[in-house]
Amino acid sequence: MLADDYGNLYIYKNKDFSFTKYDSLGKQLGKMMLTVPYKVQSVQNPLSVPLFSENAQEMKFVDQNMNEIQRIDFKQKFGFIKMAYAEDLQQLWLLDDSTKRLIQYNFRNDTTINSYPFDISFDDLMDLLVFENKVYILTRKHIRVYSLKFEKLFEAPLENGKRFRRENDVILVVADNSIQKYDPEKGMVKIFEDKDAQIVDKNILSYFEIKANKLYLYNLEKIKETKQQQEPETKQETAPSDTKPPSEQTVGEEVKKTDGEKKESDEKAPETTIQKLLEDTSAVQSTGV
Repeated sequence: MLADDYGNLYIYKNKDFSFTKYDSLGKQLGKMMLTVPYKVQSVQNPLSVPLFSENAQEMKFVDQNMNEIQRIDFKQKFGFIKMAYAEDLQQLWLLDDSTKRLIQYNFRNDTTINSYPFDISFDDLMDLLVFENKVYILTRKHIRVYSLKFEKLFEAPLENGKRFRRENDVILVVADNSIQKYDPEKGMVKIFEDKDAQIVDKNILSYFEIKANKLYLYNLEKIKETKQQQEPETKQETAPSDTKPPSEQTVGEEVKKTDGEKKESDEKAPETTIQKLLEDTSAVQSTGV
C-alpha cells in the first residue's frame, strides 16, 4: 500500500500484476493490469508515478488516471539494470549489474550524464535513492549510505525495509510496521511504529496503517500538538539535570494515545468499497509485497 499527498491509496499486487488506485473512502479511481512485475517507486506526485520492471528492463510513468504517459526501454542502451530511481521528470539513476556501475541518465534527451563504479552485491536490493551526492541502498536486512565515490558513509541493520521516501531533505524508510528517519548524527530513528500493523505508510499530512483489517489515519499536526502539550508537563515533573528533548521514537506511542485522531475507515465509507480495499491489502500482505 502507498498513499499520495492527496489521501489516495494505491495497491500493487504481485499475484496478478495489478496496480489500483482508490480514494480515501475506498472508491476505485483507476486500475492498470500489467504483464510483468513492476516496482512502484513513489506516488508522492500522482501526476507522474514511476514504475520500474527488472524483468522487462524498462521504466514507465503513469498519470493520475493510471494511464501510461511515458515508457523508457533500457535494453538497447545499457547492460542489465537491477534498480532504477527517478530523481525528477528528466533524470534517472540506474544500477547496472553487468558493469557494476551507477549511471546518471537524462531520459529526455537520451544522454548519459555520469557513470560511477559501484561494485556492490545487487542480489538482495530492495530500493535505491540518490540525493545530494549520496547514494542510499536498502537491502532485505540493511540500509547503507555511500558517496558517489563509493565510500561507505553509514550502515545499519534494518529488518523488513520496503522502500525509501524522501520529504525535502529528509530520508525515510518504510518497513512492514514502522517508519524510520535517517539522521546523519543519530542513525536510524523510529518516527512511527505499531507492531500489530499489517502495513504502514505516510504522506505529508498523515500516517496510515492497516491493522486487523481496518484502515487507520493519524494526523501529523495533531501529533505535533500532543508532543508540544506534553513537553511542559515533562519538564515540570523532571529535574533540570535529567531533562531531555522528547525522543522521536515515542511518536508512534503518542499516535496510539491520540484516540480522537484515529479514524476507522469502515465508519467513513460504505462497507462494500472499503472492505474490498482491505481485502486487496490483506492479499498483498500475504504475498509479501
